[in-house]
Amino acid sequence: MKFQATLTSFWEKTDHPGVRAFFLSMASLSVAFLLALYSGAASRLGNLALASATAMAALVVAGWVAITLVPILARRTPLRFIGYRMEFRITREGWIYLAGIVPVALAAINTGNNLLFLILACLIASILMSGILSSITLAGVEARLELPEHIFAEQTVRGIVELKNEKQTLPSFSLRVEGVKKKDSGDAAILATPVYFPYVPRLESAKLSVPMRFPRRGIYRQEALKIVTRFPFGFLQKARRLDLKSEAVVYPSVEATPEYLDVLPGIRGAIESLAKGRGQDLYALRGYLPTDSARHVHWKASARLGSLMVREFAREDDCQVLLVLDPYSAAAGGSATEADKQQFELAVSLCAAIAWSFHERGALLQYRSAGVNVPLAPATENIFEVLRHLATVEPLRVSREANPLSEFASDPESFKLIVTAQARGTIPAGVWNSSYVVFAEEQRA
Repeated sequence: MKFQATLTSFWEKTDHPGVRAFFLSMASLSVAFLLALYSGAASRLGNLALASATAMAALVVAGWVAITLVPILARRTPLRFIGYRMEFRITREGWIYLAGIVPVALAAINTGNNLLFLILACLIASILMSGILSSITLAGVEARLELPEHIFAEQTVRGIVELKNEKQTLPSFSLRVEGVKKKDSGDAAILATPVYFPYVPRLESAKLSVPMRFPRRGIYRQEALKIVTRFPFGFLQKARRLDLKSEAVVYPSVEATPEYLDVLPGIRGAIESLAKGRGQDLYALRGYLPTDSARHVHWKASARLGSLMVREFAREDDCQVLLVLDPYSAAAGGSATEADKQQFELAVSLCAAIAWSFHERGALLQYRSAGVNVPLAPATENIFEVLRHLATVEPLRVSREANPLSEFASDPESFKLIVTAQARGTIPAGVWNSSYVVFAEEQRA
């Protein structure tokens, strides 16, 4: 019963069309072989007409097999992978092995010893088998790179590298996947470290989780992957390139950096001064803070308690924030210094951290910059649209005629928060009266 179950399982996994094509081709070639033998016998007996007819029939049968059955079998064998372009080089171990063959070859030639010639043939055959087996291992293997949906700079994420072995009968051994960066490209590669697969079964896939860390924001592209193997003896290293179009958008870091913590109290004070006091119903009394407005002081309660007390009013609606990134910076252009570029990157990082803080508190967020206007919505809904722009934004030249910050911060209904890499004296006076401005230059200093 066990043998019958094994036989049934084997028959179910068998490629039935391929088996039929194989046995039909063997039978047809056997018929062609017999016809060829009969043609030779008829020719020796002097019956040229019969010899010609049987020879022509043998050729027709063989041609039919070559045209109809051989392509079917080729699609089901590793032969279809022979056309793959593969790179190879001799390894250090291979050069040592070749250097060891030379004395054996010289000794065999000088002595004429048959045993030495036999040993020499085995040594050379090992190199030949190494090349054949490594080519078979690389053939029929496809790679795929899977990345997380959201990636932040300076944070470790885990990607997945998958190898799929499409060969019908043979597994693949000892494969290493490496990232290939396109020449003359400023884009950084995604897969920075090689990934090793010891074994990939036939018609199956193998996956490995790989830690990845992106040092800065921006677009990361992987143009191709390279599959490398030294199987089986390590004499040759063969590689096969696979074109791959993978792209990762890396958001700026939203970690609470010291620069962000320095500006956070001022932002909170400005938001609280807007959010509290917009209603008419008294909410509570509390102690006075330096960021509070004097018009909210409750003088009677202050005189009774001997310390300044401030009135808090119930909010009529949620806080609405208009976050503006000023893209105009000295970092634009060929004359920009490294300090200017770092200052602009700091402004982008501050803007991303501030937007993320609004996302965490559930505020209504609108985002504006040059050519970008993310509509007002709960920050939980539009935060990644904002971060996607911050991941790719580049500095623009400062306009000499007019500063466009006034247009960016034109909404009178929202709390306006502007993050800029420009100096304090370049901000229009009208912006100061209606906005809270964060200067990256002062935080960097």
